[in-house]
Amino acid sequence: MSVNSILLTIALLFVGLNVFTFFRRQTYKQTGFDMRLFSHLFVSLFGVMIGFALIYYALSRDGVILVTSLETMNAVDPSWRNLLYFSGVTLLSIGFGDLLPIGPARLFALLEAAIGILLPTAFFVKSIYKKED
Repeated sequence: MSVNSILLTIALLFVGLNVFTFFRRQTYKQTGFDMRLFSHLFVSLFGVMIGFALIYYALSRDGVILVTSLETMNAVDPSWRNLLYFSGVTLLSIGFGDLLPIGPARLFALLEAAIGILLPTAFFVKSIYKKED
């Protein structure tokens, strides 16, 4: 098994664990704003961002995954700063457009954006849901 496969597997497990633990926690019993739930959401999103940066790093070892333009295909240096920045912008659905994924990174960027939309939505639903006793 190659180093890239190992890194990719570890990163995917890390992302999955962060999403799973967010839904597994039982801190959602009262309605309204809950600082514990909010901090748990923040930590989960941060973990997902780091996990996807690791995924992008593993993919970048096989070739170019980020470019500045689809026309010129100018490659972006896969530094940790750039990968964390791209991961954060994608997760938060900001999408400035200054870095564009190509190849297999496109699928992972879509998955990360979906998680970035669904986790806060679940936070909102959980914060207004009152558990029936």
